[in-house]
Amino acid sequence: MTKTSITFTVNGQETTVEAEPRELLIHVLREQLEITGPHIGCETSHCGACTIDIDGKSVKSCTLFAVQADGANLTTIEGIGNPDSLHVLQIMFREHHGLQCGFCTPGMITRAYRFLQENPDPTEEEVRFGMAGNLCRCTGYQNIVKAIMAAAAELNAAQEAAE
Repeated sequence: MTKTSITFTVNGQETTVEAEPRELLIHVLREQLEITGPHIGCETSHCGACTIDIDGKSVKSCTLFAVQADGANLTTIEGIGNPDSLHVLQIMFREHHGLQCGFCTPGMITRAYRFLQENPDPTEEEVRFGMAGNLCRCTGYQNIVKAIMAAAAELNAAQEAAE
């Protein structure tokens, strides 16, 4: 099958790849670009392990052909923070034990990153609703919700201090 040239920006770096028209974005990210934060979970959009941010929206990258991302701005967990400079969400997931086995964590944090931009001062119920498309198979969601609520408080305090 003929490959198509696709150019997009991933974590602030413009990138061009060659992909078959039917190739899923998650496979291009992991196999060609070696961006392994987004995980391949269910490949049916149910679990959210592959969640990334595309042009300011949370998207499950197993539901999108790579060619559909041509020209887009993509952010994966690698673009949110790194081991030397963790994002407050990553810190709060660690402090509130929201990590569990870690398989779902990159998708959870990437979704939470966008969710807190959409709703910077959420209630616990709003967090649960906003994160409903991301599943954790380890235990429960209480620590994940605590981590997101704590991150929201930290981000809001930093915003108030800056004003």
